[in-house]
Order: sequence, then structure tokens, then C-alpha cells
Amino acid sequence: MTVALPLLAETLTRQPLLFAGVTVANRLPWLLFSLHAGAIADRVDRRRLMATVNALRALLVAALAAAVLTDVASIWLLYAIGFGLGVAETLFDNASQAFLPALVERDDLERANGRLMAGEIVTNQFLGPPLGGLLFGLGAAVPILLDAGTFAISAGLIASLGGLVATRGPTRDPDAARPRMRTDIAEGLRWLRQHRLLRSLAVLLGAMNFTSTMLFAVFPLYAVGEESALGLSGFGFGVLLTTTAIGSTIGSLLSARLVTRFGRGPMLWSTLVASVAVPVVIAATSNALLVGAAFAVFGLAVILWNVITVSLRQTIIPDRLLGRVNSVYRFLGWGSMPLGSLAGGAAAALWGVRTTFVLSGLLMAVPIVAFARVVRTREIDAARAAAPTNLP
Repeated sequence: MTVALPLLAETLTRQPLLFAGVTVANRLPWLLFSLHAGAIADRVDRRRLMATVNALRALLVAALAAAVLTDVASIWLLYAIGFGLGVAETLFDNASQAFLPALVERDDLERANGRLMAGEIVTNQFLGPPLGGLLFGLGAAVPILLDAGTFAISAGLIASLGGLVATRGPTRDPDAARPRMRTDIAEGLRWLRQHRLLRSLAVLLGAMNFTSTMLFAVFPLYAVGEESALGLSGFGFGVLLTTTAIGSTIGSLLSARLVTRFGRGPMLWSTLVASVAVPVVIAATSNALLVGAAFAVFGLAVILWNVITVSLRQTIIPDRLLGRVNSVYRFLGWGSMPLGSLAGGAAAALWGVRTTFVLSGLLMAVPIVAFARVVRTREIDAARAAAPTNLP
């Protein structure tokens, strides 16, 4: 859906605010439901939750394909489908990140996360964008139907894992009263508020996601169509996005080695610097090759950040709180995305797309300065050393 949704939206409107609204709708659930999704992940069988959510995603995407085939698709329908997929994503992602420590040893988390992200990159970024752009040219419903099928297959594969591992959150006394969800959420909030390092990383992630979605919410308007700056076709747009996958693949395969060689602090700092530089570089050129190179750097930075910080959370946060604290972390880190998309659409409408890119880079520099003393290898190693053995 990475390519199909924006290409479909581009055929329905080229008004920056309406176009950016698709991303706003898709990311809004991280602001509204992330905390509840984390509490649910700590209450139920995480494997079953993931399988059920992917089955529901298959139905949603199939409904969108049916609307396209019957020529009743509209920008408002895209908002509704995007919002539904966003709700499903909050549930699935919180459960999946809490699920992984049940599968691998603590010292192998960075390697496991790197390999897991490499697999996601191959399917979602290497194969998905060019294939989605090509299939969209054959028929707008074709890539959407394909995506519905992959969600259905994923649901079946996850369901087949039953009985292999413990997938539930904390064990509860069946005779004890279950705490209210508000109580569970509050416990996760308190834990993260008291942890200086993870709290700071969550705020930095929120800033990165705010500024990056400012860019990506309107980037298709900059790239696709004869009147755009890059003048790409749908297939060309998909190919351009695969450059992000090239950088991401390098990051996923080398992240563990880079951390060992240079340390977690310097590697995180390299991603922060890239988040400022990449939007400015993109704004400065209309050359698709240079934009692709900038995207490759961005993909490398994103994977390095994710591998290090996700593994760190899985190591530091107690398993019984993993779903809830992860959800609070991602509420701060991902809840900013709909706001960033809205800001990107408004800025592009007022000042143009290029100015929006520059503004996103300059805004990211502010929190980097504010948290300069927190993101250090010494702080990270101390937090890891103080962490409990994270077993279910």
C-alpha cells in the first residue's frame, strides 16, 4: 500500500491539504489508540492478536479494491480505509515488538531485529514499490488486491505458530480482578516517565517522525506527474522509493557490526544528523538520482535507529510491561506523524513543497541540540547493565 495509496490519492486530488489528509488519517490512530493497543498486547495472546489483526487488514484492503473496481472510490473513502489500517497497525506493531523477546535471547536482539527488518525491506521496499507502481499502471485495483492477499497469507502463517512459544503478557491469577485498562496504561506511562534515556529517545523519535512526515506527506506531488518537479511516472516513483530500501538493507545487514565497531551513541547521532540533512538536500535538487541517493542515506539512518532503539527497549523494559511501555513510547514517537502530515500539507499550500522540505530539516535540528547530552554510549550501556533479565 506504500505506493498504491498515494498514487490512487493523486488521481483523486492534487490539493496539498486533501492529499496529505490520507497520511493524516493513516497515522492518526497512533495518537488516539496507541496506549490502548499496548495495554491490549499485555492482556491477550500476542500471536492470536497479530493473526486476527492481519485478517482484518486483508478485509479492509479487499473492500478498497472492490470500491476501485466499481468506480466508487473517493478521497473520503481513502481516509476511512487509511484510518482503519492505522488502527490495525497500532495493535499489530505493539504486539509484534513485545513478541520477539519470547523468540530470541537478549544478546541476539539487535541481530534478530536487523534480520527481521531486512525481510520487511525486501518485500515492502524492494519488491513492493516498483511492483506496485507497475501493477497500478495495469489497473488501480491490481496492487490493492495483491496486498489484501499478502495480509491474508500473513495471518495464516502467524496463526500456525501456535504452541511454539509463550506469547502472552504477564501471567495473572484467574481469580483476581483484572485491573482497569486505565490502570494498566497509567503503569506504562509512569515507567517511561521515570526512565530518562528511553523518554528522551521517544521525544527525539517524535520529532523525527513529525519532520519526516512533513516531507513524505506531500512528496508524491513533488515527484509524480508531468507538472511535478521530478516528472516521474507511477512506476518511476516506485523505483525511486526502492533507493530507500538499498540504504535500509545495508543498515539491517551491518547494524550489529556498526554498533560493535563504533558504539550505539555515535550510530544514533549519525541518524539524527541525517534527519536534518536529507530534507534539505532533496529541496535543493530536481535530479531524481540525487533524490534517490538522499533517500538511500535516509533508509540507512532509519534502520540503524530502529535496530538500536527497538532492541534497547526490548532489553530494558520488563516483559510484563513491554506492550504498555512500548505503546507509550510509540504514542510519543508515532503520534506526531498525523500532526506532521497536516503541517506538511499546510506548509506546502502556503509556501510550496520545496520550502516544506527545508522547514522539516530545520525543525529537526532543535530537539537534537536539546538532547545532545542524553544520547551517549555511556548512558545507553548503563541502562542496559541495569536492566532485568527480560523473560516472559
